[in-house]
Amino acid sequence: MIELSQLEEMFESIRAAGRWNMTEPMLWGYFFTDPSAEKLRAIVSPLEQAGYRFVDLFEADSDDDSDPYFFLHVEREEVHSVQSLHDRNVQLEAFADQNDIATYDGMDVGPVLGRQ
Repeated sequence: MIELSQLEEMFESIRAAGRWNMTEPMLWGYFFTDPSAEKLRAIVSPLEQAGYRFVDLFEADSDDDSDPYFFLHVEREEVHSVQSLHDRNVQLEAFADQNDIATYDGMDVGPVLGRQ
């Protein structure tokens, strides 16, 4: 679980850098991981129906002989406060659990191309 305090630190760091206006829509990427690419493919459609865009499904790089695992990356343009992002993370963690996905792995953020 991504803690609320971690999100507060993230937002403060973004504010301190002064590069992005977080009151405008940003491009939020969300990530899921699982040893099964098929299980991740199966959740793409429900996520798209919920307004997310599919970005990529890829195998994680591994330097050892460990079993492979895969990342699913989806994105959505939206405005978040610390609390709304926390709520989104809780929602996506529950979605992963309901669909027997190993982990909701968190998010990243960047400007919407052409806006900033």
